[in-house]
Parts: sequence; structure tokens; C-alpha cells
Amino acid sequence: MTAADTILIRPMTSADIPAVDTLERRLFPVDAWPLQMFHDELAQTDTRSYYVAVDPAGTVIGYAGLMCVLPIADVQTIAVVPENEGAGIGSRLLATLVDEAKQRGAEDVLLEVRDDNPRAQRLYRWFGFEQIHVRPRYYRDGASALIMRLPLAGWSGAPTAGTATETKEQ
Repeated sequence: MTAADTILIRPMTSADIPAVDTLERRLFPVDAWPLQMFHDELAQTDTRSYYVAVDPAGTVIGYAGLMCVLPIADVQTIAVVPENEGAGIGSRLLATLVDEAKQRGAEDVLLEVRDDNPRAQRLYRWFGFEQIHVRPRYYRDGASALIMRLPLAGWSGAPTAGTATETKEQ
């Protein structure tokens, strides 16, 4: 059993928003979403799905969100606290989003990732995402975004740890 196996991935509720907002501001100080945005996103259950990763003590240590407007699903956000990076939690969150997209009938999953975040890029490539575009100066600090796509036609589940030399997430 790994550390990630002790982490519960469950749907986000409005009660989780204060903890998620605190993490958002800590992890993305320049690009943090406004608090109200999390409330707005959770209210759109027809097109949105949000999840949290919770440790055995009940502390939210990660979160992720998906927007699905067929035929496309889009990863809205995914984050894990730095002290738990590399433990497989980001992979589990991403797998949850991709599985959700497939269940909803999406053909592709898209996402944006900072061009200066190679750790996250490795995770996405490991899952089968391919870069399809660059959005120059997309983020407030001037960093560009890589647009990546995962076709779901052949998706049969998350890759296993033995299929990659590096499995660390963002």
C-alpha cells in the first residue's frame, strides 16, 4: 500500500470550498481563482465535476475540476500540495477527471499547462496527452500555456506505475 492509497478522492462539496480556496491562493498566488468562482463552478452540475483529495486526517490536500460540453471535456484545474507531490495523488485526480469525461461521452480531453511546469507536462504526456497549440503569455505573469489533448477513443484507464520511468505530477 502506498501513501496515495490512503488518500480518498471524492466529489467536492460546498463545505470543501474554504479549504480549496486556501490551497488555491497558496499554490497559485498570481492566478488564483476568486472564491466565488468555486461556488459558481460547483453549481453547474450539468457540465462540471469537481473532486478533492483528502488525507486520513480529513485535510484537503488536492483538488481537480472538469468542464464537459460535448464533444469536448476540459480540465479546469488540478492541484496537489507540494509536500504530497510525487505520491501519485495528482495521477489519481487526473484519472478521475478523464474517467468522468469518458462516462459523459466526451471524445477528447483538453487542458492548459504552463510552459514552465515540466513536472505537470510529464504527467500529462504519461497519460497520453499531446501538445496541440501554444497560447503565448496566457498567464498573468507572462508565461505561455501549452494546450494539450487526449483522445478518449482508446482510453482504457490510467497508466500503471510500471509503464513510465517518471510518474511525478505537478
